[in-house]
Amino acid sequence: MDINAIKSRLTTLQATSNTKDNFWKPEPGKQVVRIVPYKFNKDNPFIELFFHYSLGNNKTYMSPASFGRPDPVAEFADKLKSTGNKDEWIQGKRLEPKMRTFAPVIVRGQESEGVKFWGFGKTVYQELLSVIADPDYGDITDPVNGRDIMIERQTPAEAGNQYGKTTIRVKPNQTPLTEGKELLESLLNSQPNLTELYTEPSYDDLKEALATYLNPETETDTTTTSNGVTATTAPTTNTGTATTSTTKKTDDVEDAFDSLFNS
Repeated sequence: MDINAIKSRLTTLQATSNTKDNFWKPEPGKQVVRIVPYKFNKDNPFIELFFHYSLGNNKTYMSPASFGRPDPVAEFADKLKSTGNKDEWIQGKRLEPKMRTFAPVIVRGQESEGVKFWGFGKTVYQELLSVIADPDYGDITDPVNGRDIMIERQTPAEAGNQYGKTTIRVKPNQTPLTEGKELLESLLNSQPNLTELYTEPSYDDLKEALATYLNPETETDTTTTSNGVTATTAPTTNTGTATTSTTKKTDDVEDAFDSLFNS
């Protein structure tokens, strides 16, 4: 029996047993991480995935567009944007799948916890690509001559906006990923496959979620949302042209949905 192979497999299973433990996000303040080569694509550590946020019962869905497969929500968004109506174009943009980029990292001081996936937006992604494209820096993920990254996370109050702010600084000094040979092998080889941590919805599942998003059930009682916030869904008493305009826009969107999927 190959005891080393058994230990390696045990480490992999333990690493993937809790999906939440496989992800990392910066806390307010400063932290240092190191991007490591991705086991499942050694040529590129960045994994671009697309998501629909707050769609159908306020859920998040991974878009099949992440893998080049048809996405009914994206198709519907494209149809809305092509109508020539400004309001429908805006709604189409909102329905587009949004890209989120991930990179496998170790958090300095927590190397024993293994590789985790750090997800970030377009601005951070562009900064990282710019650094790597700079010949003075190059491959910052190299296990021997790579570079750590200082991440500073500001709260919304500190940043003066709704979402907060994340800034990065790639350190100039080249350092090894780790001095320990066994830990190095574990970090490089015992990584979860990011795409297996998400469930890709079927075309019909997304179509149903889109229908729910466009036609939510009308309730007159007070309800509790998924995050525990109490809210009323009773319709307002607004009257006049604004109500008529809103109704017409809703009808137009529903007509577009029927035209795309039911004809």
